[in-house]
Amino acid sequence: MKRIISLFTIKVITAFLLFSQILMAAGEADYPENYYDKVALFLIFVIIIGFLSLVYFESKIKVVKEKQPSVFWAKFKYYLTKSTPIEKEQEVLLADHNYDGIKELDNRIPPWFSGLFYATILFSIWYMLHYHVLGTGDLQEAEYAQEVRIAEIQRAELMRSGAMINEETVTLLTEPALLESGKQIFITNCAACHAADGGGLVGPNLTDDYWIHGGGIKNVFKVVKYGVVNKGMIAWQNQLNPKQMQEVSSYVLSLHGTTPANPKAPEGTIWKEE
Repeated sequence: MKRIISLFTIKVITAFLLFSQILMAAGEADYPENYYDKVALFLIFVIIIGFLSLVYFESKIKVVKEKQPSVFWAKFKYYLTKSTPIEKEQEVLLADHNYDGIKELDNRIPPWFSGLFYATILFSIWYMLHYHVLGTGDLQEAEYAQEVRIAEIQRAELMRSGAMINEETVTLLTEPALLESGKQIFITNCAACHAADGGGLVGPNLTDDYWIHGGGIKNVFKVVKYGVVNKGMIAWQNQLNPKQMQEVSSYVLSLHGTTPANPKAPEGTIWKEE
């Protein structure tokens, strides 16, 4: 068989090469004419070689040695299943249980299955004592109440840190201590453009009724957070946390109606709280 395939392979390759030479000698010396013709010829050659290789390897007889299971694994498997060997199935065959040629064997329940059943019984006894007799474990209602208490503590911490404050949820602060904190942030970061008293320098006057981007705590907080890039004001959300932005925004609004030393001319439009 190998000899036949080898001879056949040689003949096919020879015929293919002769065919290519005949085409080139037929008057088209530059055959193949272009790159795609060359690729097509190469692919045809690869397909032929691949087919012959497949036929060759499929014709080879493969001898597979059957692996003998280890003695340990055989004993362990028998211990788990206690199944009846095939050669002894006639001993557990139920003669009267024959359904369309399908016969039933009276095998015993596998030990692993029985062990699992006994384990569930022991677990149920422990569960009853732990949760309903001794009371050492919380029932579902008590666990839910505990999780709610933990969630409330986490929520309060988030509220304290300002993580839940944004331009939609921010509120105006009026406590003197918080406004003082906002004032320190304003003097450190905002006074260079708006003046220490809010009268305005490069930035607009913050004490009058005119606002370029709208007044009110939400609008001011939004401007502080995202900035006004085309006017040279940076976004402070990367340098101040939400709580600090709320404090400085509230302080800015507390400057309304004050009298700065050198107020800048009004910019924007008059804005009134709805």
